[in-house]
Amino acid sequence: MMQSVNPHATTPVVFVGAGPGDPDLLTVKALRALQSADVVIHDRLVSDGILALVGPNTRLRNAGKEGFGPSVTQNAINAMIIEEALQGACVVRLKSGDPTVFGRLDEELDALADADLDFTIIPGLTSASAAVAALGQSLTKRGRNSAVRLVTGHDMKGYADQDWRALSAPGQVAAIYMAKKAARFIQGRLLMHGAAPDTPVTVVENASRPDQRIIAATLSNLPTKLADANIHGPALLMYGLAPRSAAVALPQIQEMI
Repeated sequence: MMQSVNPHATTPVVFVGAGPGDPDLLTVKALRALQSADVVIHDRLVSDGILALVGPNTRLRNAGKEGFGPSVTQNAINAMIIEEALQGACVVRLKSGDPTVFGRLDEELDALADADLDFTIIPGLTSASAAVAALGQSLTKRGRNSAVRLVTGHDMKGYADQDWRALSAPGQVAAIYMAKKAARFIQGRLLMHGAAPDTPVTVVENASRPDQRIIAATLSNLPTKLADANIHGPALLMYGLAPRSAAVALPQIQEMI
């Protein structure tokens, strides 16, 4: 299953990363795929600005999934993709962020393999990159951390367990996806394994979008800060990173304009 320059030249299904939401962060290759597709099967978190870029004759099909909420089942999504492809459609499966990062990509690739259908993957900008840029920070820094973890707050079994002892060591940085409902669990596990209560933790809601918000907290007050913020949009928890003052001031300045 080889990738090609033209996303639809040899493969009926193209998995496309939509990025974190800002249409300007969509890759050129992803845009070409959207504009040449017969049908775009998209996730719930894909922004309206991205969906507005599809071709004039392209059909949109919603395959929304929500953690701890109503969802289209994975089997139904697999069947939707295969049905469209077998009917001869050029299918774009559009996933928020990067499809290879907590995008449940393998389940859909396995279903395509069972149906003897080829695919192409077009990567997108993952939310961690947009979130850390919003903080005016970097994911790695000489003398601080030589590694960064991308982890999830919950999985198919519920709250996801991690190597909490390693994460609790000084100077660790992690981008924790799907962490809103798991914040108190994450806080408890980290404190239990020796993390400092004043470790910076920053939550970025709607990273890269016009309604982006940055909530600066510490490990000790994280659940309270999240409750006070009343977050409804997609949010990423940046463990071990505080926003630079300029990054916090920018949304305030924009609100005044």
